[in-house]
Amino acid sequence: MVTRAHFILFVADQARSTAFYASVLETVPRLDVPGMTEFELPGGAVLGLMPVDGINRLLDLPHAVQAGGGPRSELYLMVDRPDEWFGRAVRAGAAAIEPPVLRDWGHVAGYALDPDGHLVAFASDAQEL
Repeated sequence: MVTRAHFILFVADQARSTAFYASVLETVPRLDVPGMTEFELPGGAVLGLMPVDGINRLLDLPHAVQAGGGPRSELYLMVDRPDEWFGRAVRAGAAAIEPPVLRDWGHVAGYALDPDGHLVAFASDAQEL
């Protein structure tokens, strides 16, 4: 079961994008630190803004993706068993990037590329495992 969804846009200028979405959404970010801004969305979803160079430092992406400047978006799904979701995505045709492991932000997260090259992350809070 998906418990929360994060839609992450990889942006050229985090401050500019933060100002844009703050104005459009008429709200302030719930998180705004170098490398990530997050806005709460209706229904419990989260909009994240990450500098495009940040994702290329975070993950070892295939050369074909890097050559195009990196992916432009990420669907970050909070789920109950990230390893099962990751495996299901790979069996369905996703390219495995990194299997679920403990990340320094406190989530166990695995990454795959969907058939169109969008990053899909399957994650859970480390304390919930």
